Amino acid sequence: MNPGGVLRQVALRLEREGASSYRVRAFRRAAAVIERLSREELERRAAEGTLTELSGIGQTTAGVVVDALAGREPAYLTEVVGSAGNLPEGGELLAALRGDCHTHSDWSDGGGSVDEMAEAARVLGHEYLVLTDHSPRLAVARGLSADRLRRQLDVVAELNAAYASEGTPFRVLTGIEVDILDDGSLDQEPELLAELDLVVASVHSHLRMDSRRMTGRMVAAVSNPNVDVLGHCTGRLVTGRGRPASEFDADAVFEACREHDVAVEINSRPERLDPPRRLLSRARELGCRFAVDTDAHAPGQLGWQPYGCARALDCGVAVGDVVNTLPAARLLEWTRR
Repeated sequence: MNPGGVLRQVALRLEREGASSYRVRAFRRAAAVIERLSREELERRAAEGTLTELSGIGQTTAGVVVDALAGREPAYLTEVVGSAGNLPEGGELLAALRGDCHTHSDWSDGGGSVDEMAEAARVLGHEYLVLTDHSPRLAVARGLSADRLRRQLDVVAELNAAYASEGTPFRVLTGIEVDILDDGSLDQEPELLAELDLVVASVHSHLRMDSRRMTGRMVAAVSNPNVDVLGHCTGRLVTGRGRPASEFDADAVFEACREHDVAVEINSRPERLDPPRRLLSRARELGCRFAVDTDAHAPGQLGWQPYGCARALDCGVAVGDVVNTLPAARLLEWTRR
């Protein structure tokens, strides 16, 4: 076993189950330390019991390394897997998914680099990951200005070139989660939005706007030719103190989505599970497309798609109506239509 890889696997498992960021970072930090050492030095330190003399290595992470070097599943990994909550069955829809259309990196408010998010997606078997960091108005999330977004596009291009040189079919697709402003306009330069592979548009502010104005705001946004996916449409939160769903004319918004061929996102974050089943069923009845996304802000959260898949299947969503069951080339044909 690769000790560094096992430490990162523990971090992913912890992240998926909502463990504290401190615990997750401890395992990733330990992996980085271990991966700088030769196998010979690791084995020597394991035999001498001196792994904990390394900065960033504690008793727990040292135990994982020792087990991995011995070729056995680390006891701590077994414990994490055994104590984890069970994800719902994603059924045929989960099996059909090719990627994730809504994810965040440490360029905005995510907890993983672009490389780390991409690698976690590859481990899950995805063919692509759409990187959709926030737009500039969401300052609390370090939203990307036009200049920062352009720099990110260069980073993605370099990463995809590296994948291509290795013969790796996986790719990172360019994107953004752009704020829908009060008047329905979008929080980024239109010319730059047009360059991106996929655009998710979401409401993040003034969620208590009256229904008439919110409806007009959302219809204007999904009517914009640069928009491909309507993100977490009600803005609700269902855990902790919670947050009620925004009020809008669902038929008007979903009919606009259908008319302009904008996918309604089925947001898989456990604290969102947005839209509610009633609205999800209505969007299906009105003939909308969908995107089952994680809205992941950390690598381990990319494993949350079963939550969205289960709700989609419960509400009768057909596999063929979910855009991220498409391979990358066909997804891009759709977004560039």
